[in-house]
Amino acid sequence: MSVTTGRPNILFATDGSQGSAAAEAYACGLAQSWGASLTVMHVLEFPSGLNPENPVNQLYLAELMKQATQELVELKTRAAGRGVSAETKIATGIPSEEVLAAVTGEAPDLIVVGTRGKTGLAHILLGSTAERIIRAAPCPVLAVRARLHDEEKTGGLRHNPPVIERILVPIDFSDYSLDALEYGAVVAQRSKASVRILHVLEPVSYGLDFTLPHVAKRDHDRTAITKKLSDLTTALTSAGLVSDFVVSGGLPADSILSAAVTPDVGLIVMGTHGRRGLSHALFGSVTESVLRKSLCPVLTVRNPKFHQDHRSVLVRSSTPNNV
Repeated sequence: MSVTTGRPNILFATDGSQGSAAAEAYACGLAQSWGASLTVMHVLEFPSGLNPENPVNQLYLAELMKQATQELVELKTRAAGRGVSAETKIATGIPSEEVLAAVTGEAPDLIVVGTRGKTGLAHILLGSTAERIIRAAPCPVLAVRARLHDEEKTGGLRHNPPVIERILVPIDFSDYSLDALEYGAVVAQRSKASVRILHVLEPVSYGLDFTLPHVAKRDHDRTAITKKLSDLTTALTSAGLVSDFVVSGGLPADSILSAAVTPDVGLIVMGTHGRRGLSHALFGSVTESVLRKSLCPVLTVRNPKFHQDHRSVLVRSSTPNNV
């Protein structure tokens, strides 16, 4: 975990497309509720192998710069209408590399990016930027799926900031998932939201003799899990948060997605290992699957950043990894 000082800072990476309206709404909404500063970054995509001095390339970049400048001016005006003062910056190069370079300089507490969602992370907003940022960013990343419905097309989403009523945090009692829960508690406090903890009991497998595990042991394990979840909700309640927990059976990704479809869930917070990309995220490839399919925004936590006066909500010694 890292510690931040002063006012929180949010970095919003956008390509200015209509599909980025949902991510913009969350970036501005969180900046407003958190009292955070907002930096909006637009990258003019330009492969490193091309010569920027070439006359044709110069015309191409000049047109991109003109469009990006106008889009950022309009975005800054919309943010001001919400009471959010936004700084803007434009970079040229490979989007993922430029955003991560900006992260090093800006040291944001949170990064917000948009995703397409339809065909996986290979077709996300800003190319493959979100996937690479989630893998390498030194702070949490909020991925917001583009919603090209009538409300967004008419600009409604830009003017009606999202309200997060409940935050869903799937945990498996690993340090990564508990880090996500701790960070989810901070987000809930800042957003005045409640927290729902979800633990998934995966399907029972047969032993080598084709018999099910002893029923008494499985009942004992479930009782222990319930006790640990109850302790976590008690800790959240002691921190002034409304919280509850759910134990679900089935495949983790499917269970998480099902739990997130309720109208009051406005955000999923999940931990990731981050060492070797999303294929080694919490629950194996579960985070990747949730990111691809979820209509609900997903906040991935690899290295949570807390304010210097943050007081831990969870007592780790009371939540051992083994059941």
